[in-house]
Amino acid sequence: MELLCRLGGIHGELMMHQSGGCCDGSSPMCYPAGEFIVGDRDVLLGLLDLRLGVGDIPDDLPEGGDAVPVWISGSQFQAWKHTQLVLDVVPGRGGGFSLESPEGVRFLSRGRAYTAVENELLEHHPPLIGLDWEEGRRPEVPGEHLVVAEAADACPVPGMLQG
Repeated sequence: MELLCRLGGIHGELMMHQSGGCCDGSSPMCYPAGEFIVGDRDVLLGLLDLRLGVGDIPDDLPEGGDAVPVWISGSQFQAWKHTQLVLDVVPGRGGGFSLESPEGVRFLSRGRAYTAVENELLEHHPPLIGLDWEEGRRPEVPGEHLVVAEAADACPVPGMLQG
């Protein structure tokens, strides 16, 4: 969240898009809000809340510069819909068009396959798409913490002991 807060202070409101390949690989890309056109069929993966710290549970949805929507193309979502994507920041060089590139770090998506129970729940709660967003619809306020100190806390690495 620190990196996104810093980038927001420099560039204003932000948005992210999970790239589908080509010249950006498949990295999450960070842009000033409105600089990347969200299509009607793009899928909202989540709404990052820059007000939150580790373990915080939100009371309401973030607005303005505190809200960072994270999108993925509809076709790529179909391939990833059974996977929880966890956004992380690691040392390295990001995609050339992503705002964190000059910072010496890059965003990285880590994945964890949903359980059968989680997949069942998700089937009954279709995600918001770009058209929904344009019509003013927003996701529900999460009832659990979404910010962790280490990516492994949300997306364990097989074979690694959890501390």
